[in-house]
Amino acid sequence: MLKRFLGHQGLAVSAIGLGCMGMSQDYGPADDDQSIATIRRAIELGVTLIDTSMSYGAGHNEELVGCAIAGRRDDVVLATKFGIVRDRRCDPPGLNARPENIRGYCEASLTRLGVDHIDLYYLHRVDPGVPVEDSVGAMAELVAEGKVGHLGLSELSVAEIRRAASVHPITAVQYEWSLWWREVEDDVVPAARELGVGLVAFSPLGRGFMTGKLSVDTLSADDDRLPDQRFHGEHRKRNEELLGELVRLATARGLTPGQLALAWLLAQGDDVAAIPGTRHPGRMAENAKAASPVLSAEDLAEVEQAVPRTAWSGDRFSYAVPRTSRSAGVTRSVPAESGVAR
Repeated sequence: MLKRFLGHQGLAVSAIGLGCMGMSQDYGPADDDQSIATIRRAIELGVTLIDTSMSYGAGHNEELVGCAIAGRRDDVVLATKFGIVRDRRCDPPGLNARPENIRGYCEASLTRLGVDHIDLYYLHRVDPGVPVEDSVGAMAELVAEGKVGHLGLSELSVAEIRRAASVHPITAVQYEWSLWWREVEDDVVPAARELGVGLVAFSPLGRGFMTGKLSVDTLSADDDRLPDQRFHGEHRKRNEELLGELVRLATARGLTPGQLALAWLLAQGDDVAAIPGTRHPGRMAENAKAASPVLSAEDLAEVEQAVPRTAWSGDRFSYAVPRTSRSAGVTRSVPAESGVAR
């Protein structure tokens, strides 16, 4: 498995990781035994970066990951997040990243995961009622105490990244990034590289779309992808045309479309890692193989010409709904574009 180094603090991770959210929420019913088998298969394949969150399934996902990695702790780089709060799995999320709560969040995550430290601890989203410097300052205390190894941020503005990095070194930032969602390339990627911060891409397969195996018409009623406009109407029609082009390019190279999409992403820089999510051991093996192909400049140019950034259709934020901040007991609206749904 190809390795990548995130940040300037020496954190080595597998170029292809495993995002575990869908094992506990948003993507319809899941089988815990199969999910655990998928995580263990990932480890067997040399995947080290395992990504979860306290919010996924209201703690269920961390417990699931903890069960899967029991006895294999030294084989994984364990990443989890705090700040998005769910009391129950079915509850809509709120935000709370007040400094006085962060230690409790971390200790609860450690207990659910069954470990004594977290390798990469993310602020999942900025709490609109709390300066990001205050949240990161509390996170830094956890590093000093050995409970956390490295700090990360998820879906912050560039200004917020800079403010956070002024308090403590940031090892990684996590954003949606794939062939069909490339807005991070405008400002986040250059800023992260200026600051020496690694880039972790979630939904690198377009929420499953780029596997070529997702049947939108059969998604369950509780699947969080259903309201995403990219899967519907004229947007879907256009995107399926482009997917056909991706399939053509992949087939010519002996790859699946998902593998080509992941290989393209890894080719964007040696500071990039991807965390595609899956609940199937076989799909995990397919994703892991995407770290092997080395795309030439000609390959990348052909991909860019066939499926350019401007050709994909639809806005990822159409599915989001206003959320609330729970800081200091005050309810605050959170703009849909914050992406807090994840």
